[in-house]
Amino acid sequence: MKFLPIALALLLMPPALAETLNELTDSEKRSGWTLLFDGETTDGWRNYKKDNVSDGWKVIDGALVRSSRGAGDIMTDGKYDQFELSLEYKISKGGNSGVMFHVVEGDGPPWRTGPEIQVQDNVDGHDPQKAGWLYQLYQPTVPRWATNKEPVDATRPAGQWNQLYIRINKDDCEVCMNGVRYYRFKLGNDDWKNRISKSKFAKFEGFGSAGNGHICLQDHGNEVAYRNIKLREFKEDGTVPQPIDGSLDLKGELAFPNLKWDQWEPVNDAGKVRPLRLMELTYANDGSNRLFAASQFGEIWTFDNDTAVEESSLFLDLRGKVKDFSTRGSNEQGLLGLAMHPNYKENGQFFVYYSHPTEPKSIVSRFNVSKTDPNKADPASETVIMEIDQPYQNHNGGPIEFGPDGFLYIALGDGGDRNDPHGNGQNLGTLLGSILRINVDKADSDHNYSIPKDNPFVGIDGARPEIYAYGIRNPWRIAFNRKDGTLWVGDVGQELWEEVIVVRKGGNYGWSGREGSHAFGNRSPEKNASTPLEPVWEYDHQIGKSITGGRVYNSSRLPQLTGKYLYADYVTGSIWALHYDVANDKLISNEQVVPESIAVLAFGEDQNGEVYYLTNSSRGESIYRFAK
Repeated sequence: MKFLPIALALLLMPPALAETLNELTDSEKRSGWTLLFDGETTDGWRNYKKDNVSDGWKVIDGALVRSSRGAGDIMTDGKYDQFELSLEYKISKGGNSGVMFHVVEGDGPPWRTGPEIQVQDNVDGHDPQKAGWLYQLYQPTVPRWATNKEPVDATRPAGQWNQLYIRINKDDCEVCMNGVRYYRFKLGNDDWKNRISKSKFAKFEGFGSAGNGHICLQDHGNEVAYRNIKLREFKEDGTVPQPIDGSLDLKGELAFPNLKWDQWEPVNDAGKVRPLRLMELTYANDGSNRLFAASQFGEIWTFDNDTAVEESSLFLDLRGKVKDFSTRGSNEQGLLGLAMHPNYKENGQFFVYYSHPTEPKSIVSRFNVSKTDPNKADPASETVIMEIDQPYQNHNGGPIEFGPDGFLYIALGDGGDRNDPHGNGQNLGTLLGSILRINVDKADSDHNYSIPKDNPFVGIDGARPEIYAYGIRNPWRIAFNRKDGTLWVGDVGQELWEEVIVVRKGGNYGWSGREGSHAFGNRSPEKNASTPLEPVWEYDHQIGKSITGGRVYNSSRLPQLTGKYLYADYVTGSIWALHYDVANDKLISNEQVVPESIAVLAFGEDQNGEVYYLTNSSRGESIYRFAK
């Protein structure tokens, strides 16, 4: 980028990150976030040990800009102890600033009491302490589980907006730069005290120990701008409000309390517990009123859709052919997808998505029902439709679903590890990080499938024509709404945000330049990538940490759920009902469905539009429905 000669002019270039400035999202409004800067005034701020803000700070184009000499450090009127702070900054070429917390107005400058997260131009800046580092105390680390052990510099260049997230909680503090976790720490513990003792701050009594204080933006003599400054305070117990409009106060009940799983044993040959772990529950639409349930271990059962049903039939056993998800690092692998052909009644075909047991790849295959027994599949009938190389064991995706157009949709993650190391999310030249759409009823000369002529990237140079939408990180379950044909995706986030997507043809959903509607990393945009689309809903990692995508409820049995998208968070056990007007792109409500915490693996649906939730159970009690 060519920089203008005047640093301030650089800071006032058109925004490149946020589309709506200094406003809270629907989720943020519901979950306790507030604005510390309204984009128009300096209300709520004052200079350190002063009553107002100096003329050196200006509000220009929705940003709080340090614009001239003598501006001085500014701080919030309020004091905060446990909180989260999210803001965007834009630093000038060679510039330096900082964000301090727990600042106390004492005899010296604010940095003598409040720890500082560095803000600077990492390319031409003069300080060896880089942007996002907790000055002389903490710098970026890499999780032990990550394959790539190189520390990440996630900052964007001078003149571009960066997003900084800071969590100060007595039990767990964290700093993220552009969505990438840099480090975690705990105020006041031995490690904290030891690091201070080795820093230049050791000689200042009370540094980093106030436990409460102002948030301060530093004037370090360089041009800098801040905007979208948002704060959320933790409750005394360290929690935050749920992003809900109310509670439906329903309960869960076993949908088939007497059901026995044919040939399933809760303990394996080695004596280890082998719980029933269902990934899919679907129907064949063949008039038989049967359901089909798929286990991550590789079994598929069928049984009558009757609350009094007792017997099931092992329809297909793929154990041995499918990666054992219980082996180390394989919890996102196994049998991950099952879809019955729309014309199953006539052709007896169904499709599965599974992880190869020994090679790093995923497989989409077609099987046929037995010619002699409708409750058995023919294990010898497999036809491999597609093989997808997987660079890592996580983010393999796996849910598959037939759309109302009769084509098969396949949801693929970005390939795994963290930070999308290969840039697959925005690369149309790879299948990874995408929703695919293929015709399994007609093979072309090179594949056991063909490409629908109206796929959005057909004929685009360098793009895979199978891709229907892209910018996906880790799609944990997809579902079509039978009423309007919309495709819903629950996309698992990395550090900060989980999201719900309603897929549009050709849509780019941002990963790995964005996580939800928020900045992520600093990778340059792909030249053929379109402007990212917003998720219809998102929630942050103080609410939940791993979304389980669900289904739109289309049964009349519980009218309070009808037309709403049911989804969950696997880590916190929350289950919600999202009422979203897709036609008008408008959120109506998000409600808590049940008060209890339930670890939901997936959701299923029957031919009547009833939605079930699936759990892990060593007793085989894995299929539940909602009840009053």
